[in-house]
Amino acid sequence: MTTSKRGYVKNINNETVENTNFRKVVYTGAYSQLVLMSIPAGGEIGTEVHGNDQFFRIDQGKGEVIINGETSDIEDDFGIVVPAGAEHNIRNTGNIDLKLYTIYSVPHHKDGKIHSTKEEAQKDNDDEFDGSTTE
Repeated sequence: MTTSKRGYVKNINNETVENTNFRKVVYTGAYSQLVLMSIPAGGEIGTEVHGNDQFFRIDQGKGEVIINGETSDIEDDFGIVVPAGAEHNIRNTGNIDLKLYTIYSVPHHKDGKIHSTKEEAQKDNDDEFDGSTTE
């Protein structure tokens, strides 16, 4: 018996702009994961290094991305690819929430995980991807 897979089909711009959570995992597949993010004015993701590639798309706001020490300004409609092993951070330099989504290529967080704030995310010791997918 074959199980039907539905995938994720939604207006990603609306979903991203309406998201008020720092991090919200909305879909996890076997090889990639879609995560919505909202970074408050003056806030940042925080410096990270992953063993996988990562894509970001900015849907609202202004900021800067730092990849291996090189800073670039970003705003609405910008796409960013961070290669595996690169140290990176995204900062909100504007006066409204920076709304973006990211695709991890392979999943990084537990499916369905929501963190309202960066502080909540930093305190969560049970956030690593555990192999469970959305479907």
